[in-house]
Amino acid sequence: MKVAVIGGGAAGFFAALSCKESHPEAEVHILEGSGKTLSKVKVSGGGRCNVTNGCESNAEFLKHYPRGGKQLKKTFVHFARKDTLQWFAARGVELKTEVDGRMFPVTNDSQTVVDCLRDEASKQGVEVIQSYKVESVKATTAGFELSSKGTQRAYDYLIVATGGSPKRSAYDWLSDMGHSIIDPVPSLFTFNIPTEKKLVALSGTAVPSATVKIQGSKLMEQGPLLITHWGMSGPAILKLSAWGARQLQEMNYQFSTLINWSSYANENEVREQLQRELHHMDKKLIQNINPFDLPKRLWLYLLDRVGVDPYIRWNELGKKDKNRLVNVICNDTYEVSGKTTFKEEFVTCGGVDNAEVNFDTMASRKVEKLYFAGEVLNIDGITGGFNFQAAWSTGYVAGQLG
Repeated sequence: MKVAVIGGGAAGFFAALSCKESHPEAEVHILEGSGKTLSKVKVSGGGRCNVTNGCESNAEFLKHYPRGGKQLKKTFVHFARKDTLQWFAARGVELKTEVDGRMFPVTNDSQTVVDCLRDEASKQGVEVIQSYKVESVKATTAGFELSSKGTQRAYDYLIVATGGSPKRSAYDWLSDMGHSIIDPVPSLFTFNIPTEKKLVALSGTAVPSATVKIQGSKLMEQGPLLITHWGMSGPAILKLSAWGARQLQEMNYQFSTLINWSSYANENEVREQLQRELHHMDKKLIQNINPFDLPKRLWLYLLDRVGVDPYIRWNELGKKDKNRLVNVICNDTYEVSGKTTFKEEFVTCGGVDNAEVNFDTMASRKVEKLYFAGEVLNIDGITGGFNFQAAWSTGYVAGQLG
């Protein structure tokens, strides 16, 4: 039995290894179009590889997928987070959980995960063929015929793990095989705010808990926020971009965003906190102390933004200035114009229509002996290890050839 896995990423490797484990007699080939494998694994998590998340129950875990969570429920019955931990532990890769739930190898080095997958492929006899860009796939009575640069390869089974792509044309060959494609758009991106020069001058400043809303929509997320040299990033922004991927694309990434810089829920709570702290601060300079635990650079920027003199004392602050200050802390508005990919991790919303795949087996409902794994499907998670877990789970189940 000959099995081809198209795509040498996380889902592709996991599918190939699962296939070899459940069908030891099979000849399994990973066909990778580029000159290197597992490149996304290598750069993910700032080079540390966010393998999965510490969120323990499947029901809770699945809430972190803007698209595909309902379908993954079936796949997780066969291979979920706990299975990922066991799989890597059995191969000497120990994982640790950070405060925010993200799980990394204890080495803090993504190369540990890359080496584990490559070593396992070598040990199991999975052949990795690089720089083999599949140009066409033809379903035959026996299986599939793959073509690349004039050469043909015949296989009995085919697992597609090509990942996501922002280009609709990248999925044309799957359309030709009878599958419907949900138009791909970017997910997990940061917000560009080019007109706010004073804001981006604070690049590197982080706020531990901010609330971000998109005006004119119901989109809202809370979490750490990072100011960058082009605008805003951090988990709050990235989560918002994932849940709002289609809506923001329809807005052509031109919209107003409302920031509550504090950890308080609304303007009333911000006022109450200010009132509580005023008697402790009354004789201190406004620039030197703030009751909201904001980074000093950001605090000075907000004072400047509403024209409050940083050199006056808190007991000299007038009612109008107090109102302006409260307003800028919990209703600060910025015009977003464009997006930037989050580091080198590109995630796509869209892909093969999930309705055309049996998530109990990852088999195509349209073409016999065809299976799917990973982001080529209309599945994407928010940042935090959820996209890799979808890759491990769908890859493992697809490799069973059930």
